[in-house]
Amino acid sequence: MTRVILFNKPFGVLSQFTDKGTEGSPRPTLSGFVDVPGVYPAGRLDRDSEGLLVLTDNGRLQARIAAPKFKQPKTYLVQVEGIPDDRQLADLRAGVVLKDGKTLPATCEQIDPPGLWQRDPPVRFRKTVPDSWLSLTIREGRNRQVRRMTAHVGLPCLRLVRWSVGDWTLEGLAPGTWRDA
Repeated sequence: MTRVILFNKPFGVLSQFTDKGTEGSPRPTLSGFVDVPGVYPAGRLDRDSEGLLVLTDNGRLQARIAAPKFKQPKTYLVQVEGIPDDRQLADLRAGVVLKDGKTLPATCEQIDPPGLWQRDPPVRFRKTVPDSWLSLTIREGRNRQVRRMTAHVGLPCLRLVRWSVGDWTLEGLAPGTWRDA
């Protein structure tokens, strides 16, 4: 029977079970949180991103979740620097041209600040620059795509939380905890 685990990846944790990177002190990995043999992440989240990471022991399912050709919707809650105008939101919805080509159209709307956990370390705050939140759903998964999209339209990303992958959500999961789907 296929096992699917939903994990709320904290800020600063690598989306892998081992760290073969830098010398010195090892960086936190999934092995410090998920002690389940035989499961692997279906997709990735950057070290400085938080939120839903799906793990499974089924290679086919892993590929179906992660592979761009299946266009699995992924929704992100994005704190950005600035207040979006109609043009910026329209550009995100239409898809933007990045160095690696035009992104697929996204679902995007400005939202009230979500009731999320405090991030450690906290997001930088500047009195003179307002921030706002977006809900952004994409159907591909390029490297740092959401951050590059919001920066492209003039809204640098301050905090990025993946809220859902397909029908799976973070609902009820504290950072660093997991549950079976």
